[in-house]
Amino acid sequence: MKTKEHFLEGQTLLIDKPLGWSSFQAVNSIKWSIRRKFELKKIKVGHAGTLDPLATGLLLICTGKFTKTINELQGQAKEYTGTITLGGTTPSYDLESEINETFPTAHITEALIKEATKQFLGEIEQAPPIFSALKKDGKRLYEYAREGIEVEIKKRLITIHEFEITAIEGNVVSFRVACSKGTYIRSLAHDFGIALNSGAHLSSLRRTKIGDYNVDNAITTEAFNKLLNPDSEENL
Repeated sequence: MKTKEHFLEGQTLLIDKPLGWSSFQAVNSIKWSIRRKFELKKIKVGHAGTLDPLATGLLLICTGKFTKTINELQGQAKEYTGTITLGGTTPSYDLESEINETFPTAHITEALIKEATKQFLGEIEQAPPIFSALKKDGKRLYEYAREGIEVEIKKRLITIHEFEITAIEGNVVSFRVACSKGTYIRSLAHDFGIALNSGAHLSSLRRTKIGDYNVDNAITTEAFNKLLNPDSEENL
């Protein structure tokens, strides 16, 4: 069992973020557990790379002095698995918003899907989704989106190391992607639909790796909290 000194000196915790939680909620949950366990008034806790609420998987949470390594961890390559649903787009590029336009899919074959992945490999330009936390003129992009204000979003250079199709069931395409920092898988799903002369949105996402860290070695927030505070009322 880790001691108070361990957490203050610094730990990198591998957390499997649950569906529906923001990364901020996961950090707060971990922070609450540590403070409660060791009766600490304060401790630095932060995460190394946001996961959307609709995504699950690996969230690196740093404590104490290890919060200084967050920038370095954020810069490492990432791996994701998930599903792209063909035939419809959403404003957020995922299931956070309703389908706003539908497209034909009868022309799409397995060969066409696998061929389309090739144009996304290597260094490419990608526009972040309008529903994102990136700032433009001091304001979050999603704030503009919710107000119905159109803004120009600059494309950014990102790198897709691997883009593998792992299954195709009807209009649902399962994938695995290894990519650089700054890649939006939602944007990749949206652009993939365009590449197929159709439309698409991200229907599920799981982060499986950050650098050498693997979600297989991660623990859920619930399990971490039970481990640290087994007698807590929240765990009964």
